[in-house]
Amino acid sequence: QVQLVESGGGLVQAGESLRVSCAASGRTFYAMGWFRQAPGKEREFVATISGTGYSTYYADSVKGRFTISRDNAKNTVYLQMSSLKPEDTAVYYCAAGRYGFTRSEYNYWGQGTQVTVSS
Repeated sequence: QVQLVESGGGLVQAGESLRVSCAASGRTFYAMGWFRQAPGKEREFVATISGTGYSTYYADSVKGRFTISRDNAKNTVYLQMSSLKPEDTAVYYCAAGRYGFTRSEYNYWGQGTQVTVSS
């Protein structure tokens, strides 16, 4: 079993940066992903990182603005978000599973952390 706890969400203005974190307990060498869900929308893929951290993949909407990383010694994965836009407003979820960009690749999910970007 893997437990995931996100933190670091908050309210920022457009153009600012924010970093969200996901602390994992249990087996931690899964691939880790970030997804987000805005009100009234489907949960969508944001970024993923392989178990070693050597491979990453991003949604086109965040490529060049967001960076995913992990520290396996701390069992933590990060999502550094820069040049934030109001359309980035969502609940951000981390997930553990296989390296991929669909929800079905991931077996374990956190509770989410709210990110709100004001214009």
